[in-house]
Amino acid sequence: MTAQPSKPAPSDQAPTLILQPERPQDGPQIDALIERAFGPGRYAKVSERVREFAQFAPELSVCAWSPGPSGEERLLGCARMWRVRVGGAPIAFLGPFAVEEGERSAGFGARMIARACEAAAAAGETHVLLVGDEAYFGRVGFANAPARRIVMPGPVDPKRVLVRALTSDAAELAGPVRPV
Repeated sequence: MTAQPSKPAPSDQAPTLILQPERPQDGPQIDALIERAFGPGRYAKVSERVREFAQFAPELSVCAWSPGPSGEERLLGCARMWRVRVGGAPIAFLGPFAVEEGERSAGFGARMIARACEAAAAAGETHVLLVGDEAYFGRVGFANAPARRIVMPGPVDPKRVLVRALTSDAAELAGPVRPV
């Protein structure tokens, strides 16, 4: 009987990553990634209503790049951040968050989100708000916002409104999401 070669563990197959803030020249590649990940249906979502009035924060946004053999970089994911207010409190809003389909099991999506939250905390933000799946985002510190305390600019499943406090003394958020 011949021994079969073992498959490398998934962590052995994970690409080398460079996590960095979004740069102006990254925009076209990010837009294409978001289009592939979400398609045109994203324009109907409440998160898009927020982005229509939010202030984009590229310095808080994170891109994941994989260096290629010829020195070119390939965009593998992005986590975009925006500035908004909830009630009177200025906070960061996360989204869209996208990872290339073939890279979604590599575990770096959580690393991008953690890095974006670290950047927001370093910039003095007290909270990050997003609309998403708590089973996924709970791994990086997000939890369901208290029922009906945060008012989104359109219909949304309240179980998907998630918040991460960035400071131990962060006040509870309450009120409508609106421009800074």
